[in-house]
Amino acid sequence: MRVKYGKSRHKKKKRIFAEAKGRVGGLRRLWRTVQEHVRRARVYAFRDRKVRKRDFRQLWIMRLTAAAEMRGLRYSQLIHGLKLANIDLNRKMLSELAIHNTEVFDEITAVVKAALDKAAKA
Repeated sequence: MRVKYGKSRHKKKKRIFAEAKGRVGGLRRLWRTVQEHVRRARVYAFRDRKVRKRDFRQLWIMRLTAAAEMRGLRYSQLIHGLKLANIDLNRKMLSELAIHNTEVFDEITAVVKAALDKAAKA
């Protein structure tokens, strides 16, 4: 018996053309071009989801570096002091505190300095 792929092929093409919606010219009209473009777009989307996380972590570290230097610490000392003081805050939350709640961040840096001094004496 002969197998026909009309219905499934139409469904697949419809889905991929829908994904290419909003593009200009042949990038949304021509099947071969649309396939290439959508495949490439998916690759970029996958890659850039990872890059986005990397970029945000860099941003938080830059913010924390600036905030720590304003309070007489280096970034590495801040992170090390947080571990010594058993403060479990991630970089995102710390950078938010440094921007929006400076009083709380000042208290955290005071605790960090005390933990660093205690570790240096021991």
